[in-house]
Amino acid sequence: MRDFNGTLNHPSRVPLAAELHSRPFLRLDAPEAITHLAICHGGQSGPPQAHFQHRLLAALCEHFGVSAPSQGSSHFFHDFGSFCLKWECHTEFATYTVSAPLPQGLALHEAFAHMPLAFLPAAWLSQLEGLLMAAAHVALVEGGADASRLPAVFERNLLAGSSVMQGAELWTDFAIQADGFSRFVIRDLGMRHLQGGRLVQRVLEIETYRMMALLGLTAARAVGKELDRIEAELAELANAMVATDTAQADEGADGEQRLLDQITRLAARMEKLSLDNGYRFSASKAYFGIVKARIDELREVRIEGTPTVEEFMDRRLAPAMHTCDATSARQDALGRRIADVNDLLRTRVGIVQEMQNRRILESMNARAAQQLRLQLAVEGLSVAAISYYLVGLFGYAGKAAKAAGLPINPDLALGIVVPLVVAAVWLAQRRVHHRIGKSH
Repeated sequence: MRDFNGTLNHPSRVPLAAELHSRPFLRLDAPEAITHLAICHGGQSGPPQAHFQHRLLAALCEHFGVSAPSQGSSHFFHDFGSFCLKWECHTEFATYTVSAPLPQGLALHEAFAHMPLAFLPAAWLSQLEGLLMAAAHVALVEGGADASRLPAVFERNLLAGSSVMQGAELWTDFAIQADGFSRFVIRDLGMRHLQGGRLVQRVLEIETYRMMALLGLTAARAVGKELDRIEAELAELANAMVATDTAQADEGADGEQRLLDQITRLAARMEKLSLDNGYRFSASKAYFGIVKARIDELREVRIEGTPTVEEFMDRRLAPAMHTCDATSARQDALGRRIADVNDLLRTRVGIVQEMQNRRILESMNARAAQQLRLQLAVEGLSVAAISYYLVGLFGYAGKAAKAAGLPINPDLALGIVVPLVVAAVWLAQRRVHHRIGKSH
């Protein structure tokens, strides 16, 4: 029989199959207390420091005498006896989720005084490095808890709550309390096995990804101010382009070149702005998508008189994400406008340069015509000069022949020879010009 665990396997088959089971839910049964920390180690906090989070987790495991996960692991879970720890490392942040049973019979407002963060060594907590993005306490209590005591748990009067997953109630105000933690109350009204762990994880993911998504809002506000400045400068450049008189070739070329230098610097600023914030806007959009997916998984049912978590997010988080989307779209549109103005300006510079080249060529043609006329005048003089010297030579030859006794009248012969010599010299020059023209 063929060995299906051997060489037939694709190298990635086993790790890909294990990926679905790599981040299991916590096994939670009410009453239970959960503390969750999300520490940003990338993005605005500088270069990624995931390796530091690994060392930090290894130090905690060493403190309790537990084997640490291998370097490069992205998740870890262990039952330390008095508490359980779940650790996950993501692209921009790492999460530490600690859970421990609550004492029986505690009042709802007393549950948050027994959070499992106390089980972690204070020296280890002081070593946490990065930017804290989310910190939450969750109290998973049995259905007998008195909901009328909720105002004593939360500092805000406006609560969001709903019946979730057909067996629980979720209450929160999504606000950071005086102790620095946000709070969630989950009432178990008959949840099935493992359902509590799934619900708690979804609630914590909503809180974590909500905060990570809102990082884009800070960037959007800063980018919006810079886009205002760039748009104002672009408008000034456009007005200067309209005012430029392209009919003035020299001055127009200098003006167009200055405008081209300005639009080039503007395009460079726009490109840097896009590179600095493009990832942040894309990440916020992805995080917001996860938040909406986790809210859908809650399967909320309204509790009369109380806004649901979905309604709370639609009223508070959705506008912030729309601002990020609008700023990202505005940034892209402004980049395209700058590129269009840049192309138009380069075209105008090219036209001005062509006009200058045309004038230069016309000037060269005029000078060539003048040189040709001058050359023709010089050639006429050269024909006369050459003919004069040749006629002089013939004159000396005629006088010599008369002195030798030949019956020749030198003056008459010289008068007859003059037109013949002039015609011969002129024809000789024409022939030389003809040969030079054929050689070129």
